[in-house]
Amino acid sequence: MGATYFFVFLAVIYGAAIGFGGWYVAGNDRRRQWRLHFTEKRAALMGWFSARRQSASYRRRQVFPLILTHADHVRNLLHRHRRALSLALVILCVPPILVQLLAPTGGLEGYDDMPRASAPVIAGLLQGEQLVPPPPLPPELFVTREIAAERNELASANREWNAFDTEFRQRLLTVYQLMAKHGYQMALLEGYRSPERQASLAQLGPHVTNAGAYQSYHQYGLAADSAFYRGGRIVISERDPWAMEGYRLYGQFAESVGLVWGGRWQLMDFGHVELRKPEVMARR
Repeated sequence: MGATYFFVFLAVIYGAAIGFGGWYVAGNDRRRQWRLHFTEKRAALMGWFSARRQSASYRRRQVFPLILTHADHVRNLLHRHRRALSLALVILCVPPILVQLLAPTGGLEGYDDMPRASAPVIAGLLQGEQLVPPPPLPPELFVTREIAAERNELASANREWNAFDTEFRQRLLTVYQLMAKHGYQMALLEGYRSPERQASLAQLGPHVTNAGAYQSYHQYGLAADSAFYRGGRIVISERDPWAMEGYRLYGQFAESVGLVWGGRWQLMDFGHVELRKPEVMARR
């Protein structure tokens, strides 16, 4: 949506520039003709509104010939100024097309979002000691009936911390450390995701993922899905008020260390975070 608004903004700016530019370079005679033409069109429009209050037969006699006359006038105007209009169309379209062609290729899982600036305390944590990943949770926790109802594909997910990009791993562990201080023990649901697994998940539908193979930061060790561990079980569902408050904190801390949080996407993914490295996608 952001790109659409940008292109509309460009079109409005270019259209205004062409209009003012044409008015500026036109001579006095041409400006007088434009003013006269505008006055005529305004009078015709007011006459059309007045005619709407008259009978149908009157409208057929008066309005329809007026519409045909103005249609012929517009067609002649377009034909007479076809070169100038073609040039204006090129000026309007070329810059957005160039922006689109020169933009990095490769889709992203979710929607564009930028992380917020890191707080000084968080920046200090990132530059300090290298945090150690927590002990892995028992595999049987990821195949329970509750997990199957929420994320049936998690049974075969990769949860190896050494498969992450080093910088992303440090940021994610920092978030886990901050969450622990607020009483939330985090559980890594999925980290690295092979292109084959990404393609198979995409076939399940948009409720699982919108990204195909090599279109997600999971393929580059730069994304992770997490939930909470409480009372001997993993809690994923945001219908749990305790978990929903945890997701809110999780997103807040993730953005503070420069990560993108899926909870701000149109298709919200509260447990997902990623470290955007556009050059990685561009290389692919």
